[in-house]
Amino acid sequence: MANLLYLVHRMPYPPDKGDKVRSYHLLRHLQQRHRVFLGTFIDDPADEQHLDALRALCPDLHVARLNPRLARLRSANGLLRGEPLTLAYYRDAGLQAWVRQTVASHDIAASVVFSSAMGPYAVPLLPRVPMLLDFVDADSAKWTQYAAQHGWPMSWVYRREGRTLLAHERDLAQLARRSFFVTAQECALFEGLAPESRGRVQALGNGVDAGYFRPAADRPSPFADGGPTVVFTGAMDYWPNVDGVTWFVQDVLPSLRQRHPGLRLCIVGRNPTAAVRALAGDHVLVTGTVPDVRPYLQHASAVVAPLRVARGIQNKILEAMAMQQPVVTVSSCAEAIGATDTQGLLRADDPTAMVQQLDGLLRDAARRTALGESARRFVEQRYSWQAHLRSIDDHLPIDDHPPREAANPAGACHA
Repeated sequence: MANLLYLVHRMPYPPDKGDKVRSYHLLRHLQQRHRVFLGTFIDDPADEQHLDALRALCPDLHVARLNPRLARLRSANGLLRGEPLTLAYYRDAGLQAWVRQTVASHDIAASVVFSSAMGPYAVPLLPRVPMLLDFVDADSAKWTQYAAQHGWPMSWVYRREGRTLLAHERDLAQLARRSFFVTAQECALFEGLAPESRGRVQALGNGVDAGYFRPAADRPSPFADGGPTVVFTGAMDYWPNVDGVTWFVQDVLPSLRQRHPGLRLCIVGRNPTAAVRALAGDHVLVTGTVPDVRPYLQHASAVVAPLRVARGIQNKILEAMAMQQPVVTVSSCAEAIGATDTQGLLRADDPTAMVQQLDGLLRDAARRTALGESARRFVEQRYSWQAHLRSIDDHLPIDDHPPREAANPAGACHA
């Protein structure tokens, strides 16, 4: 079995938010044929309780603690260095030392880098240790998109971050043996921004664990009164999610409640910001972290993903579809997944369309059930993690041994 260095910007366990779901499943995939040395950050004190489970899963592990508040202050040094703030944010001497020691002590055949922020740890190893890079998304484009949604001075900061991070991404793509993005559309976007990368990038899609995310007849409802409830799930310290629920509460919910007076919105997700907590009231429930998101999805009257400034394949949508729920979302998210209205993914790009789509689901339980069944069939057929991730194997060291079954650690979380 070849030795691989796997560098991830956020601890890939438990897989309870979008990027951690992808990095966790990529780790599990790599471990089927390789010995994986994992270097990562932990940026949430709540994740400390899961370290033993991660060590059981991946004994060759180094975890660097990251205090987000101090890291933001430190990242300001990037302004003086003329570099992306992201790189200063994730710079850690201890992790750099561990990488050097690991490469010196073990025959590392390749590095697999998850997100451009971790590229600086792998670049010094070239050309001895070839690099595969999972960008996931073109983060530089996200920062540029954020700039248009904010006033000065943050608009200037975000625009600068988009510009400098793109230069970094272009350099990394030229150095990598292969670079991956979550969708073909994201590949095309990056190739348009970095024309020299054409032919060097490919799509590596997300998946969903349809065995875990499935309805269960004995799963109790978390909604005590049984009233109609629209559900949104996601990490609530992630700005596109914050923007989405804020827009929904302000511009969609009032009109929807005129048609369904008893309706409420339930926002399910970790670390709600002050702006999200301020939305809570008689008709908006903000849960914070929950032990299991499945009851909220299963017993929702409707599921919504109003992500105006997000692209790519959204795990939250795939999970809801696997739970046999149709989802109302914006066209960009629907197009990335590729499902049609009849396959349970309904498009709505403005408040009027959002109200109409949700109103139709809420009034017609039989249609909602039929669309939910179609949604689950779609993800079962199209979104297996194993089917998507195996394309990275073509660029990893050749291994003639049959794959081994990686054990599932006690207390594994799939949310």
